Amino acid sequence: MGGLFGVASKKDCVLDVYFGTDYHSHLGTRKGGMAIWSGSSFNRAIHNIENIQFRAKFEAELLEFKGNMGIGCISDSEAQPLTVRSHLGQYSICTVGKINNMDEIVAKAFEHKIIHLMETSKGVINPTELVAAIIDQENSFKEGLLKAQELIEGSCSILVLTPKGIYASRDKFGRTPLIIGKKEDTYCVSFESCTFANLGYIYDSELGPGEIVLLSPDGVEKIAPPKDKLKICSFLWVYYGYPSSTYEGVSVELMRYRNGASMAKNDDVEIDMVAGVPDSGVGHAIGYSNQSKIPFGRPFIKYTPTWSRSFMPQDQDIRNLVARMKLMPIPELVSGKRLLFCDDSIVRGTQLRETVDLLYNCNASTVHIRSACPPLVFGCPYLNFSTSRSEMDLVARQAIIELEGKEPESLKEYCDPASEKYDAMIECIKKRLNFSTLKYQNIHDMRDAIGIGKEKLCTYCWNGEE
Repeated sequence: MGGLFGVASKKDCVLDVYFGTDYHSHLGTRKGGMAIWSGSSFNRAIHNIENIQFRAKFEAELLEFKGNMGIGCISDSEAQPLTVRSHLGQYSICTVGKINNMDEIVAKAFEHKIIHLMETSKGVINPTELVAAIIDQENSFKEGLLKAQELIEGSCSILVLTPKGIYASRDKFGRTPLIIGKKEDTYCVSFESCTFANLGYIYDSELGPGEIVLLSPDGVEKIAPPKDKLKICSFLWVYYGYPSSTYEGVSVELMRYRNGASMAKNDDVEIDMVAGVPDSGVGHAIGYSNQSKIPFGRPFIKYTPTWSRSFMPQDQDIRNLVARMKLMPIPELVSGKRLLFCDDSIVRGTQLRETVDLLYNCNASTVHIRSACPPLVFGCPYLNFSTSRSEMDLVARQAIIELEGKEPESLKEYCDPASEKYDAMIECIKKRLNFSTLKYQNIHDMRDAIGIGKEKLCTYCWNGEE
């Protein structure tokens, strides 16, 4: 994944860009970058942040960078923001999303006499550079951004910093958010609205799908209107969105409380304590506890001072090691107890299996698992959660193949909680991962907990519906 943040101000904006970008660090841990327009040129820095926090890497730039407009990016793939000089002038650009038809777009770019596109050491073209190449084929930034949204299959939200201001373009189906904040003499655009409060911004507006605006120190100019069809990612609320953020008017944390409460209403397990798998399972667990009147507790603690997020490393063994090392049990709260854990989702299940084994080693009586979303049966074709993930890595897919002996022609019954095949899949996953019981939230109650209407939500990874 990745996150974007930009500021246009009548004052120096470097600190706002620095802290605002840092507040997106939960969305990626590989690359971080900032670009500031000084009035005559760009001050830009990109650093590897895999083993060190964004703030520490970029602290030196605070003394060197000066300017009233800037953008920043956290990326889990390519280095950005990029700086460009073309017939449109000087600009800096960063993107978040996934381009599924890169080869086709590259071929079309070469037809238009694009001289070259730089490759990484792995022979891959930087997607952000490709977006810049699309923009540069047109006669204006507006035309270029509209062309990019038209051509790209997948999703792509874009910030373009120019001497005139910051063009912000939300992806054409609004799968990820772009939100405008304002304070005196300053406007910002952000993936996460949680950036606003501590930096003094208040909510101004949220871009619609495919909408383009231009932020300048004087205000926000609408460049292209929003499109009609919204398909925002439901996983924003369930999992990777920050708890203090709000999208489409719906608070992430409050959605998780509602979601956990609805899971409790449909449950009758006998337990002593409800807990959340930190961090994104905690809100769902609080909702479950509040509804069920069963005490919420923390039978293990996440050690965060030195361990990065475990889902980000591309190597599975490293992911498992990080997940195991940073969870510290409290034996006094585990021994002899019947525990129920809410987790945001179950992907491969290997980390959760190790967590459950850790609890049994501390003499837990039973460990019941409740997933805050339905089984993940399909890989996401729209957002770049992790470049190494395969559908065959999903524990639900592995269970289906175990039951069928091969990949079935249709997965529809396995997505239907009323079917016998669904029940068999859940039982298979429960046994594989050594849970006392396992239940998944159903897609209808999950959508209701979000509350914006199912026609506006993307749920592809759970039901395969476009």
